[in-house]
Amino acid sequence: MGANVSSPEQRFQVTQFRSRKPWTPQPEISPFNVNSPRIVEIKNMNQWKSRLNALNDTNSLLVIEFTAKWCGPCKSLEPKLEELAAKYTDVEFVKIDVDVLMSVWMEYNLNTLPAIVFMKRGREVDRVVGVKVDEVERKLHKYTQSFF
Repeated sequence: MGANVSSPEQRFQVTQFRSRKPWTPQPEISPFNVNSPRIVEIKNMNQWKSRLNALNDTNSLLVIEFTAKWCGPCKSLEPKLEELAAKYTDVEFVKIDVDVLMSVWMEYNLNTLPAIVFMKRGREVDRVVGVKVDEVERKLHKYTQSFF
């Protein structure tokens, strides 16, 4: 048995790496760090109550996305909701982190993430639980076309 020995020409030169720039950590990219102009992140109870009260007397559709930073399926749903928010510009989209506003999540009697709740005139009209983009889009179309 013998050791693997390279010729002097094949040996690895450590000095080749000394000229490189040192590694610097990059900031973590999260959907919660990026503020979408179309989806408003609700950060406290006062903001939530004022947004809800402002829409109670209108016929506007409110789409509430319940999410969490640690939720993998929520992260995969985020870009698709961004696209839907860009397409349905007459709909109000908000995002609620359940770790920040657990009481709102509990108020809607939810127990699975992600969850999308559709509201009109201050009352819930429908919901979608899980990553079901086609179903979310069908309901968006349905409730933007209805006049109740």
